[in-house]
Amino acid sequence: MAFLNSLKSTFFIWFLLLIACGNQTKAEKTQSKPAVSLNDSVKAKPVVVAANRTEAYLPLLKGKKVGIVGNQTTIIFKDEVKDAPLPYVHLVDSLLAHDVDIKKVFAPEHGFRGSADAGEKVKDGVDNKTGLPLISLYGKNRKPSAAQLEDIDIVLFDIQDVGVRFYTYIATLQLVMEACAEQNVPIIVLDRPNPNGAYIDGPTMKKEHSSFLGMTEIPLVYGMTIGEYARMINEEKWLGNGVKADLTVIPLENWTYDTPYSIPVRPSPNLPNDTAINLYPSLGLFEGTNINAGRGTELQFQCYGASFLDSTQYSYKYTPMPNFGSKSPKENGKICFGKDLSGFPKMNEVSLQWLIDAYTNTLDKSKFFNTKGFTAHAGTEALQKQIEQGISEEEIKATWQSDIDKFKKIRKKYLMYR
Repeated sequence: MAFLNSLKSTFFIWFLLLIACGNQTKAEKTQSKPAVSLNDSVKAKPVVVAANRTEAYLPLLKGKKVGIVGNQTTIIFKDEVKDAPLPYVHLVDSLLAHDVDIKKVFAPEHGFRGSADAGEKVKDGVDNKTGLPLISLYGKNRKPSAAQLEDIDIVLFDIQDVGVRFYTYIATLQLVMEACAEQNVPIIVLDRPNPNGAYIDGPTMKKEHSSFLGMTEIPLVYGMTIGEYARMINEEKWLGNGVKADLTVIPLENWTYDTPYSIPVRPSPNLPNDTAINLYPSLGLFEGTNINAGRGTELQFQCYGASFLDSTQYSYKYTPMPNFGSKSPKENGKICFGKDLSGFPKMNEVSLQWLIDAYTNTLDKSKFFNTKGFTAHAGTEALQKQIEQGISEEEIKATWQSDIDKFKKIRKKYLMYR
């Protein structure tokens, strides 16, 4: 009997130990399971653009005479829009419905409704829908004058950017900020996602090549939202004569630099979809050459070619013709030999492979570069020389790294979505 009692006690002890070990194992597993990160939780929620955060900026506009800098991307998303087929409304229409006193609208390249060709002068006028005066900021007048700001208490800037230095909306931003600073007019920037915000790459602009295609010494792809970039311009004293704007940036919600984001409205006539926007930093360099980068086709910035490329090296061919956003494309009406990149996987870098390929297969090399235009797009004279000398893509990109590293240190101070 004593033996049986002892045996029962032993089994009982072992049973307790097994329970304890099982609980410990379960606890250990619970502790080792990674917690849901901020990025995971952000990705699970829809991105909220600053324009939709009306509670953050409408109070700042109350009782003020307002100037708007905007275009077709200046929209507020709605679940349901009365008498409209699309799930958004223009910010101007929304503000007028809230009795905001809008005095005028300033329009960047491509105009207020986004229908003008690249480089085409945009004229002053009146918006047919609202009757508001339209002031062009693309043409002779790229910076609001003192007279144009005289009856304005505050400026609201809301334009979708794509994160590429030679995309002119950031130049417009800088000049508007400078004008506001000079006339003591506060400016509010409503932030929007950067679809190319996940990386920094490309040659850094040299100061002597400053132009409307690049006003500051930043890499080709700079990895910041337009709101962050506005803060950098202001705090780094990049405005003329060291002036500083009275700047407010209304931030995004639920966005990080690697959050996928599709722009629902063409940011400009020749960026029709996500693929074009992703390839734009690389194929945009063709703008400084005689190669057609898809303008005059339905594959804008998703293909490239020219009539003078070696036809034996390409199976893809197409003929550019005038269309929406391109009234007179390069190689108009000519059969172009080149490559279709519309199915190319998403990239997180600037690629030179197509530029080098096209130059290699140009039979008459004198036809390739438009030196002034190419230098303005690249921001440096070095890139054209490197390609002409046959330097490899890897070697060329290595020469960018020192400037990129310096820029990253400056950029870090202004990041809002870490």
